[in-house]
Amino acid sequence: MRRAYLFRLSQERGLSEEASVRRMDRRTMELNQVSYFINLAETLNFTAAARLSGVSQPSLTRAIRRLEEELGGPLIHRDGKNSRLTGLGRDVEIEFRRVLTAMRSVRNHSENWAMGMRRVLDVAVASTVGPQEFAAFFESAFAEVPSIEIKLHALQPNEDTSDILSGKYHACIMPRETKPERKLDVHSLFRERFVLGCSANHPLAASEIVRSEELIEYPFVDRLTCEFRDQILDHFARQDLLMQPRFRSDREDWVQHFVADGTAICILPERSATAPGLVTRPIEGFALEREIVIATVSGSTAPVEIRKIAQLAAGYAWN
Repeated sequence: MRRAYLFRLSQERGLSEEASVRRMDRRTMELNQVSYFINLAETLNFTAAARLSGVSQPSLTRAIRRLEEELGGPLIHRDGKNSRLTGLGRDVEIEFRRVLTAMRSVRNHSENWAMGMRRVLDVAVASTVGPQEFAAFFESAFAEVPSIEIKLHALQPNEDTSDILSGKYHACIMPRETKPERKLDVHSLFRERFVLGCSANHPLAASEIVRSEELIEYPFVDRLTCEFRDQILDHFARQDLLMQPRFRSDREDWVQHFVADGTAICILPERSATAPGLVTRPIEGFALEREIVIATVSGSTAPVEIRKIAQLAAGYAWN
């Protein structure tokens, strides 16, 4: 069947059947080069990479050399046990991993479609966005679009909406970016204030509104993943209130449990407080807010199911 297709293609384009096969084989090799290079980047060893790729070491070496010729530069410093990726190699690795992720996603979706299974939608969520209310939203969305399955991913600090365009995700739930991407549809979900987080037994929990000067009396926990971290620290610095962290972390769950179990405090979005025993209080004169959005690829290139989910999210009654 494959050769019959190639023969028809060769007739249309004036190519011999043999030339068509060679062209198809080159395209297949180009896809193989992606996985070959990823295996090499992980092992930094041609023999080990060849073993992972299921090819001989000379074949993998030739494929990498052809790739270097196509890209115009070396991808790996060949130095025995001290082999390492070049600057170009590191950049290529990032892009190739995106390609492999997109290929796996396409394969999974096509298999699900062929077998009459649910459409899997990959949705990334920023680590600072709390899960409250999203369970109820997705439950209502499943009732409207029963043919889907939602696969949630943690949006890494070095990722943004460009990963939607790369095909890695179908949508992102995250704080609105300051420089919107024109190729994306961005739907607003809700706004939330930044507030004080403290233990339910903390002295500041007794106040309905906390004065800024009271904050410096207690250990402060620095949320390193907070998108508004600089603005928060600058706000208190302008009031001559120096917030000196006793603990810093990019793990939201660790931050919240440290605060909920002790005398430390933090500043966090009011809907993000999920740790048992953690309560929030507004801070006098502190009016910083953020907007949570869902972003998808604009136009008909986005799956109809994810466009429906985004529309439902935009119209949902967030408490």
